[in-house]
Amino acid sequence: MMKKYQAPIVKKAFTILDAISKTSQGLRISDISHQLGISKSTVHGITAALEEQGALKRDSITKRYVIGLTLVELGKMANTRIDLIKIARPHMEELMEQCQETIFLGIRNGNKIIIIDSVESKKDFKITSPIGTSMPLLAGSAGKVFLAQMKPEAAKKFLFSNTLTQFTSRTLTSPEAYFNQLEQIRKNGYATDEEEYMSGVCAIAAPINGYGNYPAALWVVGFKASLDRTKMENHSQLVKTAAKKISTILETTV
Repeated sequence: MMKKYQAPIVKKAFTILDAISKTSQGLRISDISHQLGISKSTVHGITAALEEQGALKRDSITKRYVIGLTLVELGKMANTRIDLIKIARPHMEELMEQCQETIFLGIRNGNKIIIIDSVESKKDFKITSPIGTSMPLLAGSAGKVFLAQMKPEAAKKFLFSNTLTQFTSRTLTSPEAYFNQLEQIRKNGYATDEEEYMSGVCAIAAPINGYGNYPAALWVVGFKASLDRTKMENHSQLVKTAAKKISTILETTV
């Protein structure tokens, strides 16, 4: 059995945040030290670091610390993520029944795509991937959708300043060719991947709007044997419609 990694300073930081969050007036360094049994010097160092990151805010007159905007924003994003999964789930299930392929829901986080939910196909032979799996941003149909959501100038700069990894023989490795596809993706409202990320695997993705600062997308993935070009053309509108339904709900409720 692996030994748990111990980080006492992190535990103390969270203990301090918890104590401050439970007060309406905030706490001074001396209050925190007395209440938690942590030396004033340690409390001072931790609170100063947390204040610098925006996790805490100190009143210049009362010298009391209260929760900062950074934690408020993180809390909002956590709640929004839960709302996104809750809102998207029934539409993902419906889309899976229509396409009979696995459906993924993901967000962009920096240069990664994070899968936050999925509805697996009922087929015995299907594509699966655990929740929390990350993929390179410049990979597959979801990556194209995220790049297409960027302003053209920003997308072009990103493409020409990052190496396009060749995952398969069909992967787009030319920044010019990739960039030229983005305009068509914006017009169509969806992107496709024909064995560009994984050999023998095809996908269709559509953007989800209304999810704050984290771009989101919905995509269908299947083996080429079942998700051929004809089915991809038919399913593309289904994916686009499902993503639009989710976007509409997010934009009006979140």
